[in-house]
Amino acid sequence: MTPLIIEAHKVRKIYRSGQLRVEALRGIDIAVAEGEMVAIMGQSGCGKTTLLNCLAGLDTIDEGDIFIQGDNIRGLSDSERTAYRARHMGFIFQDFNLLPMLSAVENVELPMLIARAPGRKARKHALEMLDLVGLADRAWHRPAELSGGQRQRVTIARALTNNPAIIWADEPTGNLDSETAAEIMDLLYRFNRELAQTLVVVTHAQEVGQHANRIIRMHDGSIV
Repeated sequence: MTPLIIEAHKVRKIYRSGQLRVEALRGIDIAVAEGEMVAIMGQSGCGKTTLLNCLAGLDTIDEGDIFIQGDNIRGLSDSERTAYRARHMGFIFQDFNLLPMLSAVENVELPMLIARAPGRKARKHALEMLDLVGLADRAWHRPAELSGGQRQRVTIARALTNNPAIIWADEPTGNLDSETAAEIMDLLYRFNRELAQTLVVVTHAQEVGQHANRIIRMHDGSIV
């Protein structure tokens, strides 16, 4: 039996502003096995990005527990969660989140440098990652000199660079045309299939969800 890499039990997230109280997650239970590719789907505002942020430790929860590789991240401090993410997780965002003043290879090597990897080793591995996503010839280009699809490939290379246990992807094709979106999803699917990379993808696009091993549908903060 494939071991579980993500387990969440009775997770609740409440946003408060003055007397306004919005329950964004309503007692979520979820489990993801190692090597699985899961799509979290639902209409805008249903809580899917909130769920991803809570599972990844980017946001705190009000009730429940979240276990990543058996570690309960709810009990970690902000700095401990940050360190945990750096060691065990990679992120792909809709708006790429690349540093505009850095080249592609410098963006990719950044997580390794933050993790105190030697500079020469980080540069070599970053170049290998760019080659893996088909961008070896764009290593020294800055984000403004790259197309949307190329920028997302840089983001994927950066997400993979520390050999993460989990990659979280929030609308990874949201800013891409349909042809480029298909290419990006084919790339992520290849990494899931060939590298057994665990992927959790938030999306509203049916064509993206079709790549997943399993679809988790949300509505008004609950799994349906």
